[in-house]
Amino acid sequence: MDLRFGDGKPTDEERAAVDALLGPPESSWEGADRSDADLRWARGGREARDRRDQLLPALHALNDRVGWISEGALDYVCRRLTVPPAEAYGVATFYAMFSVRPRPATVLHVCTDLACTAAGASELCAAVETRLGPQSGVKVERSPCLGLCERAPACLVIRAGDSARPACADEAVQAESGGPGAAAPGDGKGKGRRGRNTLHATAVCAPATPDRAVTAATAPEAAPAEPAPETAVPQTGAPGLILLSRIGTVDPASLDDYRAHGGYTALRRAFALGPAAVIREVTDAGLVGRGGAAFPTGRKWQATAAQPDHPHYLVCNADESEPGTFKDRVLMEGDPYALIEAMTIAAYATGAHRGYLYLRGEYPRALARLTHAVEQSRTRGLLGDDVLGQGYAFDIEIRRGAGAYVCGEETALFNSIEGHRGEPRSKPPFPVEKGLFGKPTVENNVETLVNVLPILTMGAEAYAAIGTPTSTGPKLFCVSGSVARPGVYELPFGATLGELLTLAGVRDNLRAVLLGGAAGGFVRPDELGIPLTFEGTREAGTTLGSGVVMAFDDAVPLPRLLLRIAEFFRDESCGQCVPCRVGTVRQQEALHRIVDRAGAAAADDIALLREVGRAMRDASICGLGQTAWNAVESAIDRLGAYQ
Repeated sequence: MDLRFGDGKPTDEERAAVDALLGPPESSWEGADRSDADLRWARGGREARDRRDQLLPALHALNDRVGWISEGALDYVCRRLTVPPAEAYGVATFYAMFSVRPRPATVLHVCTDLACTAAGASELCAAVETRLGPQSGVKVERSPCLGLCERAPACLVIRAGDSARPACADEAVQAESGGPGAAAPGDGKGKGRRGRNTLHATAVCAPATPDRAVTAATAPEAAPAEPAPETAVPQTGAPGLILLSRIGTVDPASLDDYRAHGGYTALRRAFALGPAAVIREVTDAGLVGRGGAAFPTGRKWQATAAQPDHPHYLVCNADESEPGTFKDRVLMEGDPYALIEAMTIAAYATGAHRGYLYLRGEYPRALARLTHAVEQSRTRGLLGDDVLGQGYAFDIEIRRGAGAYVCGEETALFNSIEGHRGEPRSKPPFPVEKGLFGKPTVENNVETLVNVLPILTMGAEAYAAIGTPTSTGPKLFCVSGSVARPGVYELPFGATLGELLTLAGVRDNLRAVLLGGAAGGFVRPDELGIPLTFEGTREAGTTLGSGVVMAFDDAVPLPRLLLRIAEFFRDESCGQCVPCRVGTVRQQEALHRIVDRAGAAAADDIALLREVGRAMRDASICGLGQTAWNAVESAIDRLGAYQ
């Protein structure tokens, strides 16, 4: 038995939003006016089912235009794509950025995650709600991490509507890409290529005050401009930088400027070497994944390239949603062509001709700059049917996420692209065998891919000489919290935690440092000698993760911080497996009780937390449940949080 939406009908505006993406319906089976010909046979069903992957872009189109997704609009999308209504409803309700209930066209997302909580996000949110009130036409929502931790507290305004202008995208990018709302290349009416993106109206406010947040939500034309990405890089212009060398030096909108600063040198060398030699270089360099798992990149590429099944796909995971992580955002905003070049190299090495860049929905500036960069690369022959005249075809499609931390897990990300709920898959089979659309797929995050460029330009041996024998190359660290100079720092593997915090200007009265984000662990102020390598942090009983380093002084209430971590995992669990679905709720409940308890009662709840934590770690399907207990456990054992 399937869900039905009754008599709900899409409005003309909702139809227009969907048709701008999918093109006009060709028959009454897809929503057009009925004709005699339609009564004789059903046609296009198989073709429509093959477009299931357009479900998420269609939901974005509705959300961008109207601000929410009505039953009539969802029913129209289902008819266009031949998707069962119950499944489409499950997808629409899976993502935090969508709403299936009426809401105002303007939504103000106020980050209440770790860095912002420590910087007074709760007080900010309360003040904004009081000043706006129910008659303002603005909905205030408490949001998980927005990836703006270096400028905490932060908020993001999203304004629905066809004619609204983005307040945060650079004017140069708007002008060269046709501006917001411009038709995509294709039929001149916005149909264009599959999965095209519209630049919906947004405004970023960080650091936020009640005045700035209210102005951004109600009078965006008067809101201060968003700082340039180089403001998040305290080392801008410093000698010796590798991954961050172009940020603040090169115009991110200019392909010519990128090429003048060494751009596309690595791709030309890749074509000279050939696919097998490129994989060998990456393997010899010792590059491992920078998203936290630290799996050898060369082995992953080799396993994908060796698969006889075709086509192969490349997926760039740009959905960094770990609280405290913002390095990929800075790379995409400040050096977008580097990512496109690196994706092209990875695809060439693994035999892929199609790449998907899965981007966080909360990154409007990155969307604007990457959309522009992809179009410019396509126009200049750096993407398309004949890349650099080498007879190799490769193109990139940007897919926007919609607010789901679990989609950072690679198989959940595949499901999201395919138009399903972003729930992780059981392994095996592994993605290198059956990944996106059931085909061999290589998936890497932004930082991992960008590291390929210096490997090819300086050579594997020179790259491997940076860092330590088992953790090679440079590493980006996201430093936030109680420091004087928060931002993204580049250091070779092997530098100590203390050296990094000295660069960032750690404040007095340091209470704890969180490594790896909400899925990581706490260390004490007397443990700053820990080497920042995968093996060094592992030996110290913690994790390097994606490079999050959050410092907290003694003014931050640690029990409240742990409760926020537990609430985050409770909200972000996809609910697919029992250990995580139930365990994250029980963990949050126990921590909530401990805040107001002491003595034996607290000891009982701590014992319960350990039992629940072990069950989640041992039996959860994916890393979300397996790591949901890590930070709490470390705070109890290393910091004595409840003594």
